Amino acid sequence: MSGLTALPVARGRRSATVLWRTAAAHPADLARALVTTLLSSAGTVALPLLLGRAVDVVRDGDPLTPLVVQLSVVALLTAVTTALARRDAERLGAAVAADLRERVVDRSLRMSPRVLERAGSGDVASRVTEDVELFTASVQLMANVLTALVTVVLSAVGFLSLDWRLALAFCVVFPVYAGSLRWYLPKAGPLYATERSVAAARSQVVLQSLHGASTVHAYGMADLQGDRVEVASQRTVGASRAALRTFARFSMSMNGAEAVGLSALLLTGFWLVRGDVVTVGAVTAAALLFHRLFGPLGTLLLSFDEVSRAAAALNRLVGVVDLPEDPPADPAALARAPRERVGLVVRGLAHTYDERLGAVPVLRDVDLAVPAGTSLAVVGESGAGKTTLAALVAGVFPASAGTVTLTGPEGAVDLAALDADAVRERIGVIAQESHVFTGTLREDLTLARPGASDEEVRAALAVVGAEDWVAALPAGLETRVGPGELPLSPARAQQLALARLVLRDPPVVVLDEATAEAGSAGARDLEEAALAVVRGRTALVVAHRLSQAAVCDRIAVMAAGRVEEIGTHDELLALGGRYARLWETWARSGQPAQAPATAADT
Repeated sequence: MSGLTALPVARGRRSATVLWRTAAAHPADLARALVTTLLSSAGTVALPLLLGRAVDVVRDGDPLTPLVVQLSVVALLTAVTTALARRDAERLGAAVAADLRERVVDRSLRMSPRVLERAGSGDVASRVTEDVELFTASVQLMANVLTALVTVVLSAVGFLSLDWRLALAFCVVFPVYAGSLRWYLPKAGPLYATERSVAAARSQVVLQSLHGASTVHAYGMADLQGDRVEVASQRTVGASRAALRTFARFSMSMNGAEAVGLSALLLTGFWLVRGDVVTVGAVTAAALLFHRLFGPLGTLLLSFDEVSRAAAALNRLVGVVDLPEDPPADPAALARAPRERVGLVVRGLAHTYDERLGAVPVLRDVDLAVPAGTSLAVVGESGAGKTTLAALVAGVFPASAGTVTLTGPEGAVDLAALDADAVRERIGVIAQESHVFTGTLREDLTLARPGASDEEVRAALAVVGAEDWVAALPAGLETRVGPGELPLSPARAQQLALARLVLRDPPVVVLDEATAEAGSAGARDLEEAALAVVRGRTALVVAHRLSQAAVCDRIAVMAAGRVEEIGTHDELLALGGRYARLWETWARSGQPAQAPATAADT
């Protein structure tokens, strides 16, 4: 995926730091996992050493019963601590994965729209779904790797306790492993990073095809989009196969390393026993200990495949977590930012969605003023820049140039000096499409103001004219709505969005074609609801229907990213310009005098 659009990917060291700090945030779970893992590994190492002693005891004719008791106790304790170690490590891993998942999702929801636009929805969706799932699925693997690592370290101590030359013979295996890893690791990281990247690109194509399904069907693009999905899927499969082939070659070297290590250990033991330096039991213990290490060493080395995948996913997750936060609000500006009787002043506003790509500006030198308590409608043909203007005025993302200022009795404050929470307290936004969340109707409405009483909720519904149909629902405010529950028409969903805005009660509202989804049947009701929300507030209304614009205090007519005309409805009709022509078309057809919105306008 292009570096111009993809979200950042963290480096391995940074990801390891985040992983450790996340684990350290659960000290009790971390301590239990470390202690039980240490005890389990100690038991795993102790058993071969005791068996080696048993060989010497039998050879010397000494009593074997005490040693059998020791072996039984150690075997039982090892079994118990191994089970506890796996449980504690998986519990710690689950807690870490849950924390990371929450942080990634939270940061994704707070992501700057400009960053989201450049990255693409496919990259974001891939990280919060596939990458999170891949890392979460690796929790058990990480538990096994932790146990194997501790076991290998304690085994090295066990070899030293037998004889330093046996320990040295054991170490012969590491250069073989090191050579294999040196060949594999530089290839694995890029291969798995590529695999995750092409998977994100595939998700982008699939999402675009699904979201634009109506367009795909309308223009007979099913075969074209199917081919695009197939090409993206083939790239993903190709990247997976390349990674798998490399891992298969790496795993083949492991058997050779085990043969070299065991041969070196037995040969060294033979010469040491022949020289009466160590006992047969010591060599037996060393051989058994090395044999017991096949599993832990195999886990450490053969898990590099899955660890590399998990590391690639973790790097992408940490890349989201480390996205820079929005700058904090200027305390002085926050203190004097008006909360009541708020007006809007726009000066020199200009915007280009991606300056790096040389895109044509969407807005150019826009100047507007909306006095407190008045409404300004924005109209114009598709692509004029209306939606972009609404987003900038609402503080959804910063403008490329110019300022949006909130004015009040205390003075004026630049919107850029406030943080997102302060902006949302003062400016409420309703877009063309509103989401109905799964849950009760009350829960859906009180998202805007948690703790609102039923009386306040019903009052908000009454303002937007929704109290009658809500009262007629099977369970009233307790009726479950949203995906998988009671479906609501677009007009009713938009009424709920307007009711949420009433509950929030901001002094400034921005309605971006908030009545466009009503259809002819519900248009009048929804326009009346929008008018009720606007009444008494400072409002910027992107009007889909000119009848909605006509009732606003003033109207701004946009074309090619500029404000061409501004005035009252009667003034603009008398002017005989662009607005008068739009109104004439509207009056003659009874339909919106504009084409469907284009990508440039949204």
